[in-house]
Amino acid sequence: RVTWSGRFRPALNDQGVYPRPVQQPLPVWLGVGGNPGSVVRAGLLGLPMILAIIGGTPDRFVPLAELYRQAQDKSDHPRQPLAVNAHGYVADSFAQAKQEFYGPYARAMTTIGRERGWPPMTTQGFDQMAGPGGSMVIGAPEEVAEKILRMRDLLGIERFMLHISVGTLPHAQVLRAIELFGTKVAPLLVDA
Repeated sequence: RVTWSGRFRPALNDQGVYPRPVQQPLPVWLGVGGNPGSVVRAGLLGLPMILAIIGGTPDRFVPLAELYRQAQDKSDHPRQPLAVNAHGYVADSFAQAKQEFYGPYARAMTTIGRERGWPPMTTQGFDQMAGPGGSMVIGAPEEVAEKILRMRDLLGIERFMLHISVGTLPHAQVLRAIELFGTKVAPLLVDA
């Protein structure tokens, strides 16, 4: 139960939190998009960290992964895991994944980008992000697994989280991507 008051929302008075966590204490991860100060803070606090890689190339995050581990080594806390959260989509083929995902993704990222001063999403930009060295994890199960394993080897991650529903994908397509991730991608990662 939570009791709290602050400046920016109504107070919480003995409010229940649901669903109930099964872990004690509740695990807390710090999500970081690329700010070195946030990376150091996560390491010094002894928190597991998730790198949000939503653009550019994963190799740009290698210095941040190293900085996180250096900060952990300076703290009194045991080493914590590092994870990546990336946008992506799994389909039966790369061509199908691109055809289904590009429109909703481009609309969503163009809208978000407008708020942040980014240029509109283009097919060329999407193709670069979806390519072997790009940030987007998209394609057939084998291609998706290969990209995740590349990030694992590059950054030393122990977890990977795929953000599928960026945009307005039809529910059936999201469910199919989740099914492919669980039944086809995950076994390729476990055995690697």
